[in-house]
Amino acid sequence: MFPWHAIDTVLLDMDGTLLDLHFDNHFWLSLVPRTLSQSRGISNEAAQQLVREAYDSVAGTLEWYCLDYWQARLGLDIMALHRTLTDRIQLRQDSMPFLEALKKAGKKRILLTNAHPDSLALKLEHTELGAGLDAMLSSHQTGYPKESPLFWQDVIQRFALDPKRCLFIDDSEAILNAAKKAGIGFQLGISNPDSQQPNKLFHDFPAIHDYRLLYQELERG
Repeated sequence: MFPWHAIDTVLLDMDGTLLDLHFDNHFWLSLVPRTLSQSRGISNEAAQQLVREAYDSVAGTLEWYCLDYWQARLGLDIMALHRTLTDRIQLRQDSMPFLEALKKAGKKRILLTNAHPDSLALKLEHTELGAGLDAMLSSHQTGYPKESPLFWQDVIQRFALDPKRCLFIDDSEAILNAAKKAGIGFQLGISNPDSQQPNKLFHDFPAIHDYRLLYQELERG
């Protein structure tokens, strides 16, 4: 699938790519509306509608990913709610073996996530993910979401990358496209980000459902 001899650095999304997206989907689509319904004394349907409209209004912006923004907008203690679901924070079963295989092959492994730093810290606390990475960056540290070309300019400069020799892995086709436009040489989609949902179809990028499909390629270089 990839000429690994031409790749020095693998850039990896977190939620849905290394971690099971089920935690985030359950949190934002079920727990938040249910808690809002209880706190405001409105029906669950009304809370669902309110939350959907709020999400849609800032989709693709840094606010969409910002826990402080949602705490202020919805009037909920977002981090406290996160801590009630920590048992659902799970690594994909194939993530750590893949990260180890990348290390063995001499590839640098950098996490690039839109997750808020507090959410990132919580997920690192409850998984062994940090042990499989060489560096990590939250888009909140750059001031731009991964959808923005300015995010990619920052990443390339910050880590002194040769973008043509980077592979970026993400479960969002829109973000893969942003990386491609920024000059990142290779892109790969993850078709099963949420273990509880059907696989996604990618139209413009290659996609896999299991990192083990790449092991033999990595060994060959």
